[in-house]
Amino acid sequence: MVHFIDFSLYLNRKKNEPPLDKGLIPWLGHALAFGKDAAKFLAKMKEKHGDIFTVRVAGHYVTVLLDANSFDAVLNDTVCLDFTRSRNQLLKRIFSLQLPSMKPAAERKWMETHFQGLHLFKLSSSMNTHLQNLLLSDQKGCSPSEWRQDGLFSLCYSLLFRAGYLTLFERKDNTSTVYKEFRQFDSLLTKLARCSLKRGEGKIANLSRERLWELLSPDWESRESESNSWQQSYRHFLQEEGVDAEMQKRALLLQLWTTQCNAGPAAFWLLGFLLTHPEAMDAVKSEISRLTLQDTSLQHPHINPLEAHSTPVLDSVLSETLRLTAAVMISREVVQDKILRMASGQDYHLRRGDKVCLFPFLSPQMDPQIHQEPQIFKYDRFLNDDMTVKDKFYKDGKRLKYHTMPWGAGRNMCVGREFAVTAIKQFVFLLLTHLDLEMCDPEAKLPPVNPSRYSFGMLQPDGDLQVRYRLKRTQHEM
Repeated sequence: MVHFIDFSLYLNRKKNEPPLDKGLIPWLGHALAFGKDAAKFLAKMKEKHGDIFTVRVAGHYVTVLLDANSFDAVLNDTVCLDFTRSRNQLLKRIFSLQLPSMKPAAERKWMETHFQGLHLFKLSSSMNTHLQNLLLSDQKGCSPSEWRQDGLFSLCYSLLFRAGYLTLFERKDNTSTVYKEFRQFDSLLTKLARCSLKRGEGKIANLSRERLWELLSPDWESRESESNSWQQSYRHFLQEEGVDAEMQKRALLLQLWTTQCNAGPAAFWLLGFLLTHPEAMDAVKSEISRLTLQDTSLQHPHINPLEAHSTPVLDSVLSETLRLTAAVMISREVVQDKILRMASGQDYHLRRGDKVCLFPFLSPQMDPQIHQEPQIFKYDRFLNDDMTVKDKFYKDGKRLKYHTMPWGAGRNMCVGREFAVTAIKQFVFLLLTHLDLEMCDPEAKLPPVNPSRYSFGMLQPDGDLQVRYRLKRTQHEM
């Protein structure tokens, strides 16, 4: 048997570098285990090496930091650490998109402008209207006594995606077609990112991507094309940044995925947790019943009682859902040698050319020293006894700045988080006030997560939860 030795790993290694775990396979290292189930793999590495370690992944050396109190040393460093190169590689790999002339700071500023203040209010109002119209139109022709059956994931994803598409994009005549094509593309997205497509899947992914480029292109001859739409404003921004017409078209697919890939899965998990935890469902329904339900009548489609009333129970349920199912990976490239000082005072040397990653799903979100019994859904985990928001969490006697990070953190925190949170809450409110919803099998359990989705935002289920639903006889019937 021939044994391969990678001598490069022993060259110029410094004593204060993080523990190194190369894996058994030359060059490939831990790539297969990392891609198959990142949470399981990194939990194993954490148990073996502690809160910081370096692993070899397909020729790259990735330092993983899992101490939430030390995250700012990575998040706040814009000199030694850079996120644009890795981002640009993924854009090219997944979306066949290159934006060399566009400045990330300018893009973020544009996004902040269009997802805050009056723009956010208008988008949320439009989203609420589309959700309500789609929910009721899907039930058209059904009597209140007629039950319909569907998978909960399919139900949530379809309604939220279509409403989001109608809110942000111009074409109104192809919503269902775009949704179907998007789900096909999204099913292969993690493999595109990891360059792990099987034979035949590459052609399917390319065709789906090209089809979506065409479907998202505005129909200038259609009267339904909106000159002041979010999509139109974004295209104007791209033009001002010097992005050519072809890349503008491809950038729209990026924005479709960015804005629509998380809300549907999040709503699925939230409702799934409520359906499988009756005490949580009762608490949320009790809170909703106290709101001004008449504001959601069809005569006032633009008025949403969630905007006028606090919903601490629903907010806690959403926070707990995101803690359990949001699994973003925050990645930076080390462009200059860096000394990383941990919260403990320990210094570690990071080498130029390596990568450094934070995986908040493991810590802080699933850390038993921060959240007691972290694997268990507790609807009131983020509630104080007086029904105010609980936001003080501790580890080793020190209060945490980050106790959950579903939207990332620092300068690159998700710009559209308020829009997404509002949309999810609107959807849950409308579903629970307009429909009777129950599991087909009262003893059913939530399906497991699809482990390949770790590090790509909201997790998706490996399977579905079958539910049945019907229109309520009256909206006030809870």
